[in-house]
Amino acid sequence: MSENMNTNHAKNAPAYFSAWDIKAYYGESYIVQGVSLNIHEGEILALLGRNGAGKTSTLRALARLADPMVTHGEIWLDHQPLHLMKAHEASQAGIGLVPEDRRIIQGLTVEENLQLAQIEKPIGWSIERIYELFPRLGERAKQEGTTLSGGEQQMLAIGRALARDIKLLLLDEPYEGLAPVIVQEIEKTLHLIREQGITTVIVEQNAVAALNLADRAVILDTGKVVFDGTAKEVLDNEELRHEYLAI
Repeated sequence: MSENMNTNHAKNAPAYFSAWDIKAYYGESYIVQGVSLNIHEGEILALLGRNGAGKTSTLRALARLADPMVTHGEIWLDHQPLHLMKAHEASQAGIGLVPEDRRIIQGLTVEENLQLAQIEKPIGWSIERIYELFPRLGERAKQEGTTLSGGEQQMLAIGRALARDIKLLLLDEPYEGLAPVIVQEIEKTLHLIREQGITTVIVEQNAVAALNLADRAVILDTGKVVFDGTAKEVLDNEELRHEYLAI
């Protein structure tokens, strides 16, 4: 870990989540080029940009995954220094990442996928509570997870994250390949999750859908932040949307 990744900026961290000047590499490729974020508790932040802008890499860096390798900056969640933690420690501290490929475990039922998430403490929502949020999962509790529809797999991936005691939910392309009616169902779920005080960062190629859901937006371009403001500001700024989001 770089000697620059220290606690000197702790006093500048907000009350809930802050990433300060994050720099990360895949091999020698400089992917995340000094990204800074501030997110308030219970807020939904849309992290947007064109393909290749560094959105997924930024999410993975925030989750403290080994790829990309973070070499500079600080990451704070509820006053906890995530930048000093490994990925499993960040998970225990409250980071929940739902990757684009969902990572449903083959050969396990819906319920077994959820149970596996609760093998280690801290445990979050009960499986019964997750079934209340996603009744379809309760109906398919004994069905193998990988045989679910795309929308149901996304529900399972989110439910599995909630089975841990998370404070920050990171969603990578949650609407990918889903029918509009299922997208609406996921959106309703994310509003309910916010009501429980869970903070969310959503990376989504369907920028309009993400902006309609989010409180705030950060736009990346070639690994750098080019806009940080409200979601409404992006929706109202046609020039900004055209230049950085192609919409």
